[in-house]
This record gives sequence, C-alpha cells and structure tokens, in this order.
Amino acid sequence: MDEITDDFMRERLATTRSYTAVLLRPTPRRREPGADAVVWEHGRRNFALRAEGVLAIVCPVTEEAEVSGIGIFTAPVEEVVRIMEGDPAVIAGLFTYQVLPVRSFPGDSLPG
Repeated sequence: MDEITDDFMRERLATTRSYTAVLLRPTPRRREPGADAVVWEHGRRNFALRAEGVLAIVCPVTEEAEVSGIGIFTAPVEEVVRIMEGDPAVIAGLFTYQVLPVRSFPGDSLPG
C-alpha cells in the first residue's frame, strides 16, 4: 500500500466539494401488485437525472434490504429534496428517503 502523508491528505482534502447523498428505503407498499411498474418509472426518471448531470452516481441495491438504493447528486440538499418529492415511487409510497450533505473529490467515479 502507498504511504499517504499528512501533506498529501491536506492537499487532496482541499479539493473536495459538496454533494448530496440519498438513501432510498422500501416501504411495505413496495411488495404490492403494480409496484414494479412504478419502480420502472422511478428508474426512467433516474436515467433522465443522470443525463442532465444531476444524479452523478446511482446504485440500486440488488437484494432485499433496509436500503433499496444509494444516489449521489450534484445538486444542493434543498434541490434534491424537491427532486425526491417528485419521484414517482416516493409519491406512490413505495420508497422513503433520507438526504445527507456529503463531500467528495470531483472526478471520482466507479471503476469500469
């Protein structure tokens, strides 16, 4: 493992910027008939938000768990709350969400 000095850490930490993370949680309504069609539209909306550059990273959880997905938005908390309130699966009561201000390094991405 590379040695990481204090100076290197200070230099890199100075380059971080604010993002907004969303934790998406399923409700009991997620198991109701017809829920999958609503979740499909939720996914379509996520594709649109990605195309607009607002949703930088979207990670659906691939097994049944307390969390259904994680998203990293480039928008401020207030705007992300507005975006999430317009989500079809949130409107239908299939998901709830938690919005968290976070910091990260611009240009970070998931490995291909």
